[in-house]
Amino acid sequence: MKTEPQKKKKQPALTGFISDLDCYLFGAGTHYDIFRKLGAHPQTYKGREGMYFAVWAPHAKAVHLTGDFNGWSPESTPMVPIAQSGIWECFYPGMKTGELYKFAVTTQDGRVLYKADPFAFSAEYRPGTASITADISGFRWTDEAWISKRAQSDMTKQPMSIYEVHLGSWRKKNRPEKDGFYTYAEAAHELAAYVKEMGYTHVELMGIAEHPFDGSWGYQVTGYFAPTSRYGSPKEFMYFVNYLHRHGIGVILDWVPAHFPKDAHGLADFDGQPLYEYADPRKGEHPDWGTKVFDYGKNEVKDFLISNALYWIEEYHVDGLRVDAVASMLYLDYGRQSGQWVPNKYGGNENLEAIEFFKHLNSVLLGRGQGAMMIAEESTAWPKVTAPPQDGGLGFSFKWNMGWMHDFLEYMKLDPYFRKYNHNRMTFGLTYFTSENYILTLSHDEVVHLKCSMINKMPGLGEDKFSNLKAGYTFMLGHPGKKLLFMGQDFGQWHEWDEKVSLDWYLTDEDSHRRLQEYVRDLLHIYKKYPSLFRLDNEWDGFQWVNANDGDRSIFSFIRRDETRKKNLLFIINFTPVERPDYRVGVPRRGKYHLILDQAHGAYAAGQMPSCTAKKGECDGLPYSFAYPLAPYGTAIFRF
Repeated sequence: MKTEPQKKKKQPALTGFISDLDCYLFGAGTHYDIFRKLGAHPQTYKGREGMYFAVWAPHAKAVHLTGDFNGWSPESTPMVPIAQSGIWECFYPGMKTGELYKFAVTTQDGRVLYKADPFAFSAEYRPGTASITADISGFRWTDEAWISKRAQSDMTKQPMSIYEVHLGSWRKKNRPEKDGFYTYAEAAHELAAYVKEMGYTHVELMGIAEHPFDGSWGYQVTGYFAPTSRYGSPKEFMYFVNYLHRHGIGVILDWVPAHFPKDAHGLADFDGQPLYEYADPRKGEHPDWGTKVFDYGKNEVKDFLISNALYWIEEYHVDGLRVDAVASMLYLDYGRQSGQWVPNKYGGNENLEAIEFFKHLNSVLLGRGQGAMMIAEESTAWPKVTAPPQDGGLGFSFKWNMGWMHDFLEYMKLDPYFRKYNHNRMTFGLTYFTSENYILTLSHDEVVHLKCSMINKMPGLGEDKFSNLKAGYTFMLGHPGKKLLFMGQDFGQWHEWDEKVSLDWYLTDEDSHRRLQEYVRDLLHIYKKYPSLFRLDNEWDGFQWVNANDGDRSIFSFIRRDETRKKNLLFIINFTPVERPDYRVGVPRRGKYHLILDQAHGAYAAGQMPSCTAKKGECDGLPYSFAYPLAPYGTAIFRF
């Protein structure tokens, strides 16, 4: 008996939303707004409104759209491959925003993987892992003045004091919903008020891209294009940024192109094989972190990351990205033992593909002329991190000065008696401060994992701890480089940072903590007021030692200047509890030196500043000098 041949199921026609040019640019790694095509987007097709979906899954045997709308069926809504691009697409008529969905990816060996959308603009609140259809267009921005000013500013010549914040634990609401997290709008109002009062210029947010595990602090990302739903929707995050800009505060985001987690719904083995990650586990996995490493040699992966960086800057108006774990990307042997890594083609340990990626990324982002910053958390002595790519550099705007941080903290933890034997720890940073555009950082990493809070790192008991910390912060303020403090450090939180609970704000009602907070506030306002503290941050013209060698007394004195040579500042800092009533400091010229801050009073009001008169008389190798009784742990900033 003759059987009829089975009719081949007719495939739906391609929509044409993704063009041949889109596919070409994506494959070349130069489609910098590919997020407008891949992912989920409201569209009208053949006269019907709905949602258009596209996903890159070149190794897949089949891809289906699945979600609440079809009972999470892995077969009822097929997607169509766009020839030779590895992209699959479909249009679902009638679908609105706010719908849960995933891609059901059928692998070559027949497994079905339920994957969240790598380009989703919104994601389900944990422990849910679905993507959510969203429309990020139509937000009414009112920060034009801020954006215009930013584009015309050279941030290396501007004050930048960054308040690093983990939104989930900065403050909490007394309510059960979402663990008491503040919404983006609630945080915007209270955070802007606090930052403005304290005198910070920027907020740096940890963990805004969607991540499944709170304990990763946002550094194991599964939704690179989705502001975390812990605090609200994409447009509510836009409100947050807009509000801070309207109040004169910049917003920096932590950005994680170094690695991603192995969660089943995430990027790992996305279409059944390594796709976003290197295929060789010696390059594609971090043994220390149990995470996957992006394949920086693959054009589509570079395009994913570069377009993601641009997305945050252009769609959300953020002022910069702090790139996490840069050293782990630059070195093939980072965190790996012998035999666990593969040398490059020249036999070295540099990841040549990551180097080229950084040059490409920074050239594109900084080349757009919008004034946005790229900041490297780079923990080694890799040269020219902030030099332009055409000069052999990586092209970042700034680099975290991890060497300064390490030396500073090691010195500050010492009993004052032993500081005289470690004087060089505080002076060493001044031998290389001109080599990069630096940010001095005391970040979250320094107050976790049994490292102690900043106040508890300080030697001594009671008020000695606070006096030590005031002296340390004064030195940090005067040292060339932009500044970063993690939340809680400005009022002396006792316990280490814990992402599960709010900061101990009640401490600010206690005298010692309140006085420390007020002192830090005074330092930050002085920093913004005096161009000598930020105009020449990496030039020798901006810094002069008065006495770098007073190790026996553990006293440091130096001068900060700008191009005008007006309103110069003289710093004197005593790092021991010993009073120096006979102290004398050398200065470059005769005349009055006005005391604008000391450890006892904080900042002096205008018209109430004490003054000292310098007279001829050599001291510290300078032709003039004056006497100033230096208190135990005494700090003094003079204007002249």
